[in-house]
Amino acid sequence: MELVIFDCDGVLVDSERISVRVGTAALRRLGWTIDESEYADRFVGCSNEYWDEQVGETPPGWHDQITQEYLAAMEAELRAIEGIESALDRLDIPYCVASNGRHANVRNSLELTGLARRFDGRVFSAEDVARGKPAPDLFLHAAATMGAAPEGCVVIEDSPFGVRAAMSAGMRCLAFAGGLTPPSRLSGLGATLFHDPTTIPDLIATLP
Repeated sequence: MELVIFDCDGVLVDSERISVRVGTAALRRLGWTIDESEYADRFVGCSNEYWDEQVGETPPGWHDQITQEYLAAMEAELRAIEGIESALDRLDIPYCVASNGRHANVRNSLELTGLARRFDGRVFSAEDVARGKPAPDLFLHAAATMGAAPEGCVVIEDSPFGVRAAMSAGMRCLAFAGGLTPPSRLSGLGATLFHDPTTIPDLIATLP
């Protein structure tokens, strides 16, 4: 293995529950009949462009309101995923983060959780490429920038969008099944499922 590529939301930081709660409430205000479980199934791990496309036309100021609600909730509640810092401490190969989120949001999440220093200069966003996940573009861009071959990369993901992107990029993938996404939605996609982030270095060591 030459490089470990981490997703951010739901893998490094426990933000998915916050975004699902805020997003579900926002869509209900638009008249959607949707609960948090359905929202998670449809939108967790998707790109901002995909989300906007699915939501469609919105009233003036609607996006700004959601952004403020989301940032306030993140400021008050966001924490690093339990066990992820221990895993990072034990990794002996280079690693980076590649997220469908915008650079500003990823940076804010890493700073709020104290993880920013660990990824300084090694943060990649869907803003950097033409297509976000589930297209492979973002992971291929991260690998090329970090000087690693796709076959030498392992991706740490928690959503079907991300797992599909890793598979399309020709990379190995470990899928975190201890978060918001049910294991049933992650199985059968080609990834190795795990529940305890502290085991990430051990799992990587066993990859062929």
